[in-house]
Amino acid sequence: MKFQTIKYYSLLIVAILFSNQAQAQLSGGNTSCPFGGTSVDGSDCNNTIITAVPFLRIVPDARFGAMGDVGIALSADPNSMHFNASNLTFGERDFSVSATFTPWLRALGLNDVFLAYLSAYKHIDHMQTIGMSLRFFSLGSIQFTDEQGTPLQTVKPNEFELAAAYARKLGKYFSTGITLKYVFSNLGNGAVAGGQTMRPAHAFAADVSFTYRKPMKIAKKDAIITAGLVFSNLGTKVSYTKSANRDYIPANLGLGASFEYNFDEHNSLTLAFDINKLLVPTPAKSKILDDNGNLVDNPDFDASPADGIPDYKQQSVPAALFSSFGDAPGGASEEFAEFMYSVGIEYWYNKQFAVRFGHYNEHKFKGNRKFLTVGLGIRYNIFNINFSYLIPWAAGQRNPLDNTLRFSLIFDFGKAPTKKKGK
Repeated sequence: MKFQTIKYYSLLIVAILFSNQAQAQLSGGNTSCPFGGTSVDGSDCNNTIITAVPFLRIVPDARFGAMGDVGIALSADPNSMHFNASNLTFGERDFSVSATFTPWLRALGLNDVFLAYLSAYKHIDHMQTIGMSLRFFSLGSIQFTDEQGTPLQTVKPNEFELAAAYARKLGKYFSTGITLKYVFSNLGNGAVAGGQTMRPAHAFAADVSFTYRKPMKIAKKDAIITAGLVFSNLGTKVSYTKSANRDYIPANLGLGASFEYNFDEHNSLTLAFDINKLLVPTPAKSKILDDNGNLVDNPDFDASPADGIPDYKQQSVPAALFSSFGDAPGGASEEFAEFMYSVGIEYWYNKQFAVRFGHYNEHKFKGNRKFLTVGLGIRYNIFNINFSYLIPWAAGQRNPLDNTLRFSLIFDFGKAPTKKKGK
């Protein structure tokens, strides 16, 4: 008996939209898009970039999550594995491990959807550091039915990422790192839709990262400036069936900077800013409006309709990385709209108590994620605990982390090794 095709797509929508935190809103009315053209139907200007396994882009921990998802250039802890592995060489501890649990969609009454994250780093010596992380995303239980709505089977979709990193200093203030990843995504193994049997998707990916971190004196006070550059999730395409129509994973370019200032021995403040852009082709619309306002086929959508695969999805991964900087249908204005911005503030008192604030912004036609974040941190001896809470920015906007308090635990051991005299 055939499953309803709609069930197959519903499963993908849950994985893509909810795990990407995207709640795109319609513009409403006969509004022209801000990218130099008019929308296909005169009302919806959205052109959000959609990828497979978007859970790879979810910020996994409470500290960075409390600062508007900033993290590329912040002081290192084990969760820097997600943002910038090269930063681990500047970690202040010899060995550190972190565990984070993030409930997902609790505002909808779901108790079995969550993200769990384990990460750790260890200094080999004062120049080299290794790190590891495991990310697990559970999408709960989903009931499949036949075309008459009769229950047939229950699946429990889940995804995970296993990552290992090596970072090395190339100088006193500069470091680089590489992270290798294996990604597994099971959204309904064995389910059948459209005559095709769903199967788990597998991907291999890598991050390449760089960090510049320099201490200095400003007004006779200690300060640190940090800058980071990261190319993340550079990897293979995936498919949940044997179809040749494969999807890109969320390759991303991230730039970050931070400024840490110690007012005295008890009070310090850090300001941080991140910019991110997906290195994935912008979707082309299958229909466009001609000069007379008529809806017609877009000749740039699919030059070979027989294969059923849009042209923008047929590029190789390397080609897609480069073309993503200039393929938006709306030109430069749409390309700039694809940048995502984060800003965060972290205040420490006596290096034991932290207060954090942040803001995240994404263009309303490119996902429309806009939220404020707040959080607290407590450090005692080897033990650290961080909390964060997310507040949607726009009225009526929903987020998977609405009404959810997430927390992280970090355990630090020993001091980072230093360069020995005479070497």
